[in-house]
Amino acid sequence: MRAPGALVVYPELHLGESAPGVPASPENAAEPLDGKRDAALAELAGDLGIWLVPGSVYERGADGQVHNTTPVYSPQGERLAAYRKICPWRPYETTAPGNRFEVVDLAGVGRIGLSICYDTWFPEISRHLAWMGAELIVNVVRTSTSDRAQEVVLNRANAIANQVFVASVNSAAPSGIGRSLVVDPQGTVRTETVDAGDTTLTDVIDLDEVGNVRRYGTAGLNRVWDQFRPGDAPLELPLYGGRIDPATWNPAAWNPAPTTEEPPR
Repeated sequence: MRAPGALVVYPELHLGESAPGVPASPENAAEPLDGKRDAALAELAGDLGIWLVPGSVYERGADGQVHNTTPVYSPQGERLAAYRKICPWRPYETTAPGNRFEVVDLAGVGRIGLSICYDTWFPEISRHLAWMGAELIVNVVRTSTSDRAQEVVLNRANAIANQVFVASVNSAAPSGIGRSLVVDPQGTVRTETVDAGDTTLTDVIDLDEVGNVRRYGTAGLNRVWDQFRPGDAPLELPLYGGRIDPATWNPAAWNPAPTTEEPPR
């Protein structure tokens, strides 16, 4: 039995504006990850007793580079992780790219994976987060452009292809055009905002549904994480200079028991 937990998520760079709808200069807004802002956010999460993803912030690394970074705080007021955006929206964004995937265990609740805005256009990122055991991918967004329509499709596709929940949280006007949504592991939109208005979107999800979909298949049919099995030949991936190794294909913490049973109705 999993413990209930309140996860509160804000959009990308929610705290990074010099005026409503006007992004702050990364150089001017950046501060070390463990600065005053970090202490204030940790205290807020602890006071409210929530898991907090405060969007993303400009972080100045030890080498002086500025990153677009999403921190995660626990109900005990501790920062559990920080993810640096791997794919800045080039050429428009000037922050330095991160170089590692990040998943976070919410004690007694489940494991989430972190992505920021344009990351969702690169399926390798969502696939790796799912492989690392993420049951919910939290994608914080600050999209004010017409391609939000495509992002909605991509978030549904990432949920389907990886059999995970996806929460894509976009800014309201004037910073963004809204259309936040929560998608289940079969790609169904559970809840969404329909315009750019300032809205608080809520949902109650059961992360055990990830295991159900993987066990019985999407639409009761497709078991993508069972596709490669020990004994299959590795598949070379020249684009990446690597391979899919059937021996390591299954996600972390997922040990499927093959079944031909029908899914529960």
